[in-house]
Amino acid sequence: MQLNQSAVQLPGVPLALGSAVLFGAATPLSKLLLASIDPQMLAGLLYLGAGLGLVAVHIARATIGLPAPEASLKRHDLPWLAAVVIFGGILGPVLLMLGLGKTSASSGSLMLNLESFATMGIAWLVFRENVDRRLLVGALAIVLGAMVLSWEGQGLSLDVGAALIAAACLCWGIDNNLTRNLSSADPVTIAMVKGLVAGTANIAGGFWLGNALPSAGIATMAAVLGFVGIGVSLVLFVLALRHLGTARTGAYFSLAPFIGALIALGLGDPFTPKLAVAALLMALGLWLHLTERHEHEHVHEALAHEHRHVHDEHHQHHAGPMTEPHSHWHEHKPMRHKHPHYPDLHHRHGHERDGC
Repeated sequence: MQLNQSAVQLPGVPLALGSAVLFGAATPLSKLLLASIDPQMLAGLLYLGAGLGLVAVHIARATIGLPAPEASLKRHDLPWLAAVVIFGGILGPVLLMLGLGKTSASSGSLMLNLESFATMGIAWLVFRENVDRRLLVGALAIVLGAMVLSWEGQGLSLDVGAALIAAACLCWGIDNNLTRNLSSADPVTIAMVKGLVAGTANIAGGFWLGNALPSAGIATMAAVLGFVGIGVSLVLFVLALRHLGTARTGAYFSLAPFIGALIALGLGDPFTPKLAVAALLMALGLWLHLTERHEHEHVHEALAHEHRHVHDEHHQHHAGPMTEPHSHWHEHKPMRHKHPHYPDLHHRHGHERDGC
């Protein structure tokens, strides 16, 4: 079977880039809201807004009689979902808001490139996902860009704000890798649950620390920003995971910090030589990620699971008329062939098994 690379990149790459644009725009806009909201309370409002907005989407979908074409969450998914909520919905956002309060929006946005590095490193070292030389060089360029941002003339100086943002990136790197175990399920449900639980927990934590809710207008702006910049972004990210795998979805998501930095500059942050050099290095890393090509002979191992699909060459298991695409429990038979691909739901392979 022969597939061209552009066919393989669709729809995963546009989904990942769309997720990156929405999340990247949310970072400097959140920085503006920090003037009126405590960091933890803002994190809670952002995620609660994401959850409530997706509840509305879920209800609207049911009201018009449009069934969810995705697989539902199962009992065995709950531990993964709990870990995703803790790392990605509670710890990561609070650390980011605290970090943004202690650094500029443009530098903070570019520091978020470390999320891609953390995601890729965990996928490669812990989950044995294939990562080739081009991705590694791109990741190195991104890290060098982060180091430039931390340079203070005498040496590297990781201030409190940068350290907090780096910790947030590590939490989201863990979150992204764990979310892949849920990527076959309905992404709206995943993002909705994550937003509702994480938002409620962070707001409760804010009240416990003695913080008050902002005015209704500010709270509404935070909730709307959370729905678009976190809720919709997360739905797109989960969909991209099933097509690209964790490392490559994280690599494409590297666009988010550039979007955030550009918006921050437009909002008045100063443009410095250090910021320019860091942006060039990180842009090089992103270009290397975007132009990667991965093709070799490989084996699809037997796999039983449920996810949204059409009856292509990986899904020859059911006869009779049906609506495409659709979702049901099914089994993939072992198959050996060669075509351009990413480590998606049907290409989960490590270094030893395929010789990469």
